[in-house]
Amino acid sequence: MERIIAGIDVGSTKICTLIGRVSDSGPLNVIGMGVVPSRGVRRGVITDIEVASRSIEESVRKAQNMAHYTISEAYLGISGSHIASQNSRGAVSIGRGDRPVDREDIQRVLEDAEAIAVPHNRRILHTIPREYIIDGQEGIKNPIGLMGFRLEVEAHIVTGSTTCIQNLEQCVERNQIRVVDSVFQPLASALAVLTEEEGRMGVVLIDMGGGTTDLATYMDSSVWETMVFDVGGNHISNDIAVMLRTPFAAAEEAKIRYSHALPMEVDEAEMIELSAFGHDGLATVARRELCEIVEARVEEMFGIIARDIRRSGYEDLVPAGIVLTGGTSDLRGIRDGASRALQMPVRIGVPHRMHGVVEAVSNPAYATAVGLLLWGMKAAADKDEVPLVQHPRTFYEMVKAMFKRLVP
Repeated sequence: MERIIAGIDVGSTKICTLIGRVSDSGPLNVIGMGVVPSRGVRRGVITDIEVASRSIEESVRKAQNMAHYTISEAYLGISGSHIASQNSRGAVSIGRGDRPVDREDIQRVLEDAEAIAVPHNRRILHTIPREYIIDGQEGIKNPIGLMGFRLEVEAHIVTGSTTCIQNLEQCVERNQIRVVDSVFQPLASALAVLTEEEGRMGVVLIDMGGGTTDLATYMDSSVWETMVFDVGGNHISNDIAVMLRTPFAAAEEAKIRYSHALPMEVDEAEMIELSAFGHDGLATVARRELCEIVEARVEEMFGIIARDIRRSGYEDLVPAGIVLTGGTSDLRGIRDGASRALQMPVRIGVPHRMHGVVEAVSNPAYATAVGLLLWGMKAAADKDEVPLVQHPRTFYEMVKAMFKRLVP
C-alpha cells in the first residue's frame, strides 16, 4: 500500500516543502518540492504570522503542483534559540520478576522520565531513550520481553518555547494542513545524512542554517546531547554587508559566488565587483578581502562549537568525527576550516536513502526536509513497536505521571 508523507522545513533563509510517496517495501520517492525565500521568520521564530503563513502557502503550493497531490497533513521542522535539552532518568516497578517487560512498561518509564520541572511556558518536543536498565543491567536498547523487577531509562528530553512552537504550527495550520509532529531539525537531518555506522561509533552532527546552528551528538545509535547556537550563515552575510558597505542581498550573493573559508586558497590579485551604497552604486574589492571576513566568522562559529564539545566531555567518544549539513555547510572550504578548528575528521552530509527528484534535493540545504519525510516513514513503521518519541501530553496526563512517580 502506498502512502503520501509531507515535510515542511521553515528556516530563516528558506522554506522547503517536500512531498514523498512510500510503499510498504519500497524506498522513499520524492515527488514534489517547493522552495521559497523565508519571510516573517527570524532565527527560527515567527516575527510576522501573516507574512510567514503566505510564504508557507507558496512553498506548499509549488510542491503540490509538482506532485499533483494536495496534502492535508505534514511533519514540521523546528529550531531556534528557544530550544533547550536536558537528560533525565525514569524508573518503574515491573512486578515480582514473574513477567516480561511490555509496551505499557516502556510508556510508564518514559512518562516517569518526563516528570521533571518543566516551566509552564515550555513544551516537551521529544523524549528519546538513551538506554534502558533492568535490575542494574545497563546498555539495553530494547527491553521488550526481558524479565526483571525494576525498569529504568536514561532519556534525553528536548523542550521548546510553547508560544514559539504554537506560532509556527499556526502558520502551517492556517493553510489547512494539520501538523502531525513537530521535529527538532537536527534530529530529522540526522536521518537523512548519517550512516548507521557513524551513529553506532559516535558522531557529532552540525546543522548549519541561516539563523542558527544546531548540534546533535550520537553515540551507540542514541542521541546524547543537543544544542542550538544563535549564529548561522546570515551572520556571515551580515558581516560582509557591514564591512564592505553593501546591501544585505548583495552580500548574500557575494557569499555564495565568491567566498571561501580559507583565504589563502584564493588568488591574491583577483578582484570582484559588488553593489555598494553611495554615489556610484558599485565597488571593486579584492576577493581575498571578502574571504578574510568570512574566515573570521567561520572561525568564531567553530570555536564556540569546539568549546561546547570539550565541555561535554564527548570529544574522545566520537571517532566518526563531524558531519556538517545545512545550507551554510555548502560554503567553499568550510570542511577544511572545520577540520582545523575542531581537530576531528569532517565530511559534508548530503541527503541519501531516496528516489525521485534526487538531483534537486541532493544538497546539504535540504537535509532537514528529506529527514522529515524519513521521520514520517519511521513513525509509521514504529506504530506497533516500542515508542521512541513521546508526543506532548495533556495536563491531566502529566499529573497522572507525577502520582505514579510518588506511589509505588
